[in-house]
Amino acid sequence: MTLRSLLLACLLFASLRAADAGPGWVSFGPSSGRKVVLLAGDEEYRSEESLPMLARLLAERHGFRCTVLFSHDPDGTLNPNRAESLGNPVAIDEAELLVLGLRFRRWPDATMARFDAAMTRGVPVVALRTSTHAFQFKEGPYLKYNSFGPQVLGEGWRTHWGHHAVEATRSVVEPANAAHPILRGVGTIFADTDVYEAYPPADATVLLRGHVLVGMKPTDSESTKVKKRQTDGVEQPVNSPAMPVAWVRELPRGAAIQRVFCTTMASASDLADASLRRLVVNGVFWGLGLEVPAKADVEPLTPYQPSRYAFNGFRKGQKAEQFLPAAR
Repeated sequence: MTLRSLLLACLLFASLRAADAGPGWVSFGPSSGRKVVLLAGDEEYRSEESLPMLARLLAERHGFRCTVLFSHDPDGTLNPNRAESLGNPVAIDEAELLVLGLRFRRWPDATMARFDAAMTRGVPVVALRTSTHAFQFKEGPYLKYNSFGPQVLGEGWRTHWGHHAVEATRSVVEPANAAHPILRGVGTIFADTDVYEAYPPADATVLLRGHVLVGMKPTDSESTKVKKRQTDGVEQPVNSPAMPVAWVRELPRGAAIQRVFCTTMASASDLADASLRRLVVNGVFWGLGLEVPAKADVEPLTPYQPSRYAFNGFRKGQKAEQFLPAAR
């Protein structure tokens, strides 16, 4: 056995020993690893499937301590439709980075206080797909988080730029930023979700744009249709200029700088694409200020067979402990 193989075996053994779960949460990885907390809570794009996969990958391939928090019923059954629920929110207090798979959450004030404290102290954020519209409060002290997308990530919800569930996405690198470390080892991404209309602010660094395809296959050609922009009603070709689908920001938080990576891709089905998984994993390394690998290992620990995105399409009856590694 080579030294590298021995080290990986030891890391895997430590990760398996450290796995744990409770009502609405599951953790993986060595307790000594950098603490990454993944927040799963969207009704359509199956973050309750993708984030446990990413958490195990980050833990067992790369040595992070990862905890996934889910929306759930009182008995611990996972239920992404329960927008007011989040398992074990105390884990946010120790987060060194947050990965968000959220949509229109309405967490209790005590949970939001923990999230707000994390934002205030500049915890880095990796935000996926509908996290641009992560919260939807009607009243209370955290109404400001209805603007979390534009204020923190750099964009909120506008509209589907591609035809939802009809026109898929192919990524294109922004030439001026092709050397950004988050793009290391990342090839062309195929996402079976559509492009969102998005206009990150001037302080954002756009990494990828998304070309709208005419259909739902990786081999489909690019659309030549035109569409009116929501911002000003002006008509333009959907792919000229193409909408940004991945970007970064660095925000001042007192004496700290908060690193933010956002992609409007990354449904569970999108993450079947290895280059998209690598993009997200690289975003974690970059957010934590770590050296991004030349080509990060992004192979899931178990066969990854994500559900198709759909409202109420979640797998019924699941609990967090079902994601624990099988005994060996």
